[in-house]
Amino acid sequence: MLCIIEAMKLFNEIESDVKGKIVKVLADDASPVEYDQPLFLVEPA
Repeated sequence: MLCIIEAMKLFNEIESDVKGKIVKVLADDASPVEYDQPLFLVEPA
């Protein structure tokens, strides 16, 4: 599991498509995000 997104009081687990290391978080904690918005930069393993 990569992260959990809360939408309308439902918590959705988000899984990564690739294995690797998160090198940068692009979204601020508790800030709204849009569909298909990048949340992390991942360095593939």
